[in-house]
Amino acid sequence: MIRLPRPLVAGVLSCIVCVPLHGAAPARRGADAVPTWVSPLHGATSVARGFSPPARRWLPGHRGVDVVGSAGEPVRSAGAGVVLWAGVLAGRGVVVVGHGSLRTTYEPVSPLVRRGQVVTAGEPIGTLASVGGHCLPVACLHWGLLEGQAYLDPLLLLRRSRSRLVAVWPRTTSR
Repeated sequence: MIRLPRPLVAGVLSCIVCVPLHGAAPARRGADAVPTWVSPLHGATSVARGFSPPARRWLPGHRGVDVVGSAGEPVRSAGAGVVLWAGVLAGRGVVVVGHGSLRTTYEPVSPLVRRGQVVTAGEPIGTLASVGGHCLPVACLHWGLLEGQAYLDPLLLLRRSRSRLVAVWPRTTSR
């Protein structure tokens, strides 16, 4: 049995909780595969209002980000998944896509997809609707991310880094 110094073991174990969110989209083939996430609108992601979750679920807050766009612009699924909802909620068009344990939400949109439809990352799921809101005079897409009942910042999906646990002790060679 190999005995490792306690500080080394503690350091390696603490790195396990440092892995950034990459989501739970269906895995691609290969050992180095990372789920692919894309911005829901083409071009650079320009945020009109950022993620500002409430301290408690029932309190006011901003449970997603508002991405600046143009009315009629295609809205794309941020990742591969299954459409869980495509329709009108509270007078606004909404699309919800399930990605394993994660769900992304898009509003206001005119849906181009139906419930149960499988979508790929970047596939059009609707068009940005011009509904009055806090982004006027420009149109914006409210893009949300949930894991269970917890709201997360959807911009985390667009981070391009990949974290990997790596042994930090010297390799030994046997001859």
